[in-house]
Amino acid sequence: MVDLDDLAHTPVLLVALDFDGTLAPLVDVPSEARMGAQARQAIDRLAALPDTHVALVSGRMLADLKLVSEYDPESRLLLAGSHGAQLHLPSGYEAPPLAHPSPEVATFSDDLAEALSALDNVWVERKPYGFVVHTRLATEHGTTHAHAILDGFARDRLHGWRRRGGHDVVEYSERAEGKDGAVHALRAAVGATAVLFAGDDETDEDALRALQPTDLGVRVGGGSTAATLHVADAAEMADLLTRLADLRTRNQSS
Repeated sequence: MVDLDDLAHTPVLLVALDFDGTLAPLVDVPSEARMGAQARQAIDRLAALPDTHVALVSGRMLADLKLVSEYDPESRLLLAGSHGAQLHLPSGYEAPPLAHPSPEVATFSDDLAEALSALDNVWVERKPYGFVVHTRLATEHGTTHAHAILDGFARDRLHGWRRRGGHDVVEYSERAEGKDGAVHALRAAVGATAVLFAGDDETDEDALRALQPTDLGVRVGGGSTAATLHVADAAEMADLLTRLADLRTRNQSS
């Protein structure tokens, strides 16, 4: 089984990381999520090493991901938003062109928000290619009611759209991209010989299942997973990234 020492010795390493629940603890207000100081220091150290590339791979739309990750325009971090439907690569990398959303995205988002408007603490987050229904702060009854409305809406109008679940969220997108595609595109962009991918949610399993024998998958928290390594939470993930930075620094210095 691939371990951190193997990744420390690979010629070109891609470290691809989910954000919420992986680098940053889950919070009730998504816009308030921030990664801890140790995680920040570890990814900055890794991104500064030769032939080592760090990417944030999130279901958040790109603008939101830049906000919560406190993205520096001078950073060498690669970003994949909307489960890979949006890519932001620093100069020197070639990114595929973005497709424009259909007019139905705005229409469906508005109509669903109106259908859910009477429910307390349930809200619709509009995204470039779809929407997310948040129920983290809703009561059990409110969540059940929201899901019933959403399921009916999907049966009637969202034919062919991709559904994803998560921690107190349900997302629908007209685009089929998943994090597996995002990691594939990022691997190609940097010429990686090995990838570390880490995530905490069912949307991350697409990428974990698609990893190659030279790669390492990490599941943060519980749940059924294709990952070969588990850590308990974002704090333990920060520890793991620190160890990887230490190992790769020593290997490149020797």
